Amino acid sequence: MTWTHVLAVYVPHIILAAMIALAIQVIHQYSIAGIQETIMGILDVLFVSLLTFSPAIRATIMVLIVGWVIVRMDNPVYLMSFATFKAPESWLCSHDDIMDIMANRGTFTDESLTFMRRILSKSGTGQQTAWPPGLTQGLVGPKSSIDTSMEKSREEAETVIFDIVEKALKSAHLRPKDIDFLVINCSLFSPTPSLCAMVINHFGMRSDCESFNLSGMGCSASLIAVSLAKCLLQTRKMPNMSFGHGGLALVVSTEIITPNLYQSNERKFLLQNTLFRCGGAAIVLSNRSLDGRRAWYKLLHTVRFQGTDKRSYECVYETEDASGERGVALSKDIVTVAGKCMEKNLTMLGPYVLPISELAKVFFSVVARMICKSLNSGLSRHEHLLKLIPNVKVYVPDFKAAVDHFCIHAGGRAVIDGIEKNMKLEPHHTEPSRMALLNYGNTSSSSIWYELEYIQYHQKINSLKKGDRILQVAFGSGFKCTSAVWLKL
Repeated sequence: MTWTHVLAVYVPHIILAAMIALAIQVIHQYSIAGIQETIMGILDVLFVSLLTFSPAIRATIMVLIVGWVIVRMDNPVYLMSFATFKAPESWLCSHDDIMDIMANRGTFTDESLTFMRRILSKSGTGQQTAWPPGLTQGLVGPKSSIDTSMEKSREEAETVIFDIVEKALKSAHLRPKDIDFLVINCSLFSPTPSLCAMVINHFGMRSDCESFNLSGMGCSASLIAVSLAKCLLQTRKMPNMSFGHGGLALVVSTEIITPNLYQSNERKFLLQNTLFRCGGAAIVLSNRSLDGRRAWYKLLHTVRFQGTDKRSYECVYETEDASGERGVALSKDIVTVAGKCMEKNLTMLGPYVLPISELAKVFFSVVARMICKSLNSGLSRHEHLLKLIPNVKVYVPDFKAAVDHFCIHAGGRAVIDGIEKNMKLEPHHTEPSRMALLNYGNTSSSSIWYELEYIQYHQKINSLKKGDRILQVAFGSGFKCTSAVWLKL
């Protein structure tokens, strides 16, 4: 199945070649009969039958018809390029730098500072991760020296977003005016005018470029934005030259740190000060058929699961603490909630990607568990027989049988360790997540793109090859788990 996707990107080009061949064959067949007979022959084809054509022409027409059906059925979405933000050296901070900024604030107790230092040391983040200038200026002055104003927040947003958009468009060989849809996700910074308006204004995009600004959706929002862009592209009605409907979408994923430093002492709010760093990613998507040949990846599946109970809703919650300071509280239930959401998400994704052998193991284990439960109920009065009934667990499918590379949201070292254990992954499968966490910290929704970048350019063991499948998994407030499967072209 993998190679059918790879070969399918060449179908539009085969159709073009077949059209040219058909034209040449028709001209050759009717050239000796003159213009009048040629016209009559074409009319005969259109209104009577194809019998006047030679077998070669009829075969070419069949290739065209089959190719056109394949193109219309596939309706692919391609990733043309993506780019991630690399912070200037002046933004980079060590753990000691971050703690010095906190201490200089004068608002944290010694107990809170000790707690944050301990969390930092266990976080898996490196000594060269990025904080914005509005906060790093707190290294050299008293508590009043940091600047969390709207102006500084916009400055961070402009620096990150303009850089990655410019790089992504350049890599895809596109102009800003080529973009039909713009989707930006940023959870905690949603100014007016919107970030989308900021990008459209700066780059001079078309006035009919449709834009969508997503906020409050947490670290899972990038794949939600990708899924939205996919739906917009696939339902686009404006025709282009690529055998039907199609267009280009730009997705931007980031989180703005400047206005979101928590400045009090409740522990459930302090985690956000130690985990998150500056980052961003811009992704160019296309569903124009002729773009398949030069695309980097093909989007195969997107899946989203959202918990609907109160515990899921409140496990990542922006509010004020007892002293009135605003922050994001992380519940003690977050690990349990995230695990259940991921289980549900992968259960939904499994039938799309897992081989029959893995699906069969899951099916038979479920059936066996149901039978054993029924026997337990029916033989409840016969204790000597109950001991003979095995305790059957539902088989956990091996996603390594369907996926070659994993981009697991770099939410922290404990998150990566837990997923590696539960999914029975090898160290090289979680290497991209650990390296993204080490080099960039938790960059929220963009972290999965730093991981894909690592796989694409730096991973030595299990290096990326054409035809490989990549699974991206992210978690976010609400509580949500999103996933996407890409095919390397």
